[in-house]
Amino acid sequence: MFRRIYAIFLGRNREFMRDRASFAWNLLLPIALVFGLSFVFSGDRDVYTVGVLQEGEAIDTTEHPFLEMRYIRFVPTSDLDTALRKVSRHQLDLLVEFGHAPRYWINPDSTKGHFAEIALMQSESVAPATIEKQQIAGDAVRYADWVLPGILGMNMMFSSLFGVGYVIVRYRKNGFLKRLRATPLTSFEFIAAQVASRMVLIMAITTFVYAGTHMILDTRMDGSYFTLFLVGLVGAISMVSLGLVVSARVTSEELAGGLLNMINWPMMMLSGVWFSLEGAGPVVQNMAKIFPLTHVLDAARAVSLDGATLGEVAPALLALTAMSAVFLALGATAFRWRQY
Repeated sequence: MFRRIYAIFLGRNREFMRDRASFAWNLLLPIALVFGLSFVFSGDRDVYTVGVLQEGEAIDTTEHPFLEMRYIRFVPTSDLDTALRKVSRHQLDLLVEFGHAPRYWINPDSTKGHFAEIALMQSESVAPATIEKQQIAGDAVRYADWVLPGILGMNMMFSSLFGVGYVIVRYRKNGFLKRLRATPLTSFEFIAAQVASRMVLIMAITTFVYAGTHMILDTRMDGSYFTLFLVGLVGAISMVSLGLVVSARVTSEELAGGLLNMINWPMMMLSGVWFSLEGAGPVVQNMAKIFPLTHVLDAARAVSLDGATLGEVAPALLALTAMSAVFLALGATAFRWRQY
């Protein structure tokens, strides 16, 4: 069995390496995106972002005149520790809490935090009150630090879904699977070889791109490289397995492309590739959790930006493992060799 799996594994790898256009695209696209976006968004954000420590999602703007100010995006939060970490990293310009004992937190090294504090003090002159000031120190998280996992995850997603789903449909259409059906190869062995092949190629390219951009841009890494690699590995298996579900019975390349795009684009928009969903509603945030890429990016950013340990990202890894098991079971059950 293992000899047959290994033979298909080697054949698929050689096919990919000989397709120089696809290989160059998978390698150069994420590098170009990381450097381009790092340059474009190297400046400050266009608006102020202020966290409001409270229970519930709705902010009562009548509670304080500061909450009615224009050009400030107010983000409700109930987790003080998480909010303070964001203030220390300049992800929040200011954190305020109103009520019986008003107080606010600021990073003294934050330029925008300084002007947000001035705006708060001006609003205090309208509604005089004693408000306690607390300072939080920390270095800023650059956009390049934040977007690097997103771009690498997006590249993994496209490579996984199209590199498996589209290719298997092509195999079925040109009769290659029909010829394989005449061999002792089983559907499980064929699927296992495809998953292993794509997983090895994805992780090799992703590791190479991450190492290069990390060294050149000096992106932030507060956690363990092993934990980050494990997150990428489990995530790649999950997304490759999802591609197998699409390709299990589809016989048309056009239909396969449409189905894959129908999965790719919502996943890319709702998984936090380009921007954070922190300000989105709870419905959108819960919807995003059905996508494997969401768990991959949340775990990768927790490791690289927050120094999360393997135990802390274990829930995301378990969710990805469960998704992989479901996708593989569906793909193996529905898989067919012929077009009809």
